[in-house]
Amino acid sequence: METPIPVRLKAARKAAGYTQQQLGMALGMDPNTASARMNQYERGKHTPDYQTMQRIGKVLGVPTAYFYCEDDKLSKIILRIYKEKYEH
Repeated sequence: METPIPVRLKAARKAAGYTQQQLGMALGMDPNTASARMNQYERGKHTPDYQTMQRIGKVLGVPTAYFYCEDDKLSKIILRIYKEKYEH
């Protein structure tokens, strides 16, 4: 199975209301390259390292584990538990 990161990243970004450029800039990327880099991550052409995924998760309000979870049902459970824990 291919990595679930591209699909999960795109879903989390859209749910948080960010464009690719906005997310990249929130991570400290240059505004001129932020969109292109995030696009490469979402297409699976490049994979962010673990520390970058942690930063992305923090900006988007999702746990790092969500991006790596291969099972869709389990990923939703991870999100629900995380949100219950941190949104109170």
